[in-house]
Amino acid sequence: MQPIVSAKSLNRTKNWRVLIYGKPGVGKTTAVRHLTGKTLVLDLDDSSKVLSGADNINVQPFDRTKPMVEMNDFVTHLNDIIKGYDNLVVDNISAFEKDWFVEQGRKSTNGIGNELQDYSKWTNYFARVMTTIFMDADLNVLVTAWENTRDITAASGQAFSQYAPAIRDSVRDSLLGLTDVVGRLIVNAKTGGRGVILEGTDAIFAKNRLDNRKAASIETLFDFGKVKSETAKKEPSAKTTEKAEE
Repeated sequence: MQPIVSAKSLNRTKNWRVLIYGKPGVGKTTAVRHLTGKTLVLDLDDSSKVLSGADNINVQPFDRTKPMVEMNDFVTHLNDIIKGYDNLVVDNISAFEKDWFVEQGRKSTNGIGNELQDYSKWTNYFARVMTTIFMDADLNVLVTAWENTRDITAASGQAFSQYAPAIRDSVRDSLLGLTDVVGRLIVNAKTGGRGVILEGTDAIFAKNRLDNRKAASIETLFDFGKVKSETAKKEPSAKTTEKAEE
């Protein structure tokens, strides 16, 4: 067992784990440009072209026709691959999940559909992969995902739909439990500005345990620990950010 440490000595923002999700095309991959330091992008959905010209970003290509082999190789050599980097971006896990099931379908009896054991296999496999990346990677980790809605039932019995990262229910909650920040990226239709909702509501899954911001512009999202309390009070609320999307 490791020695007890004082909470005063804990670095709240060291090696953060962040997940942002949103509709395709809202700028999840482009947000990588706002990371400080040297960044490696694991390009799971061929979106890295939008990072062209960035001199602090390198891209690890990914063969989508054999996702399990590629991911196993990446995780096995993780510590060597990320040496010298400040940030690792896993972009995006929704595409990886889709490709993984397509690969398993090709191995099925009919060569198309997925078999029942594929779903339990995915749950165990994804948990091992993400736990390894989150626990072993000694740097900041940013994960991106598409969005969808999930059905939620409140303690009162009221049912409603909630925006959340687009990944199977069986792995979503365990992944979100490992993250420090989960934010929904949206675009203001009038101004084109991009903002991230960091405060959860009945309609949106979000959380922020790195600072007291409830929302942030995409340009300042990764400034964890740099925002003073007075500045944070001026950040737009989740409700304001939601209205900006309309």
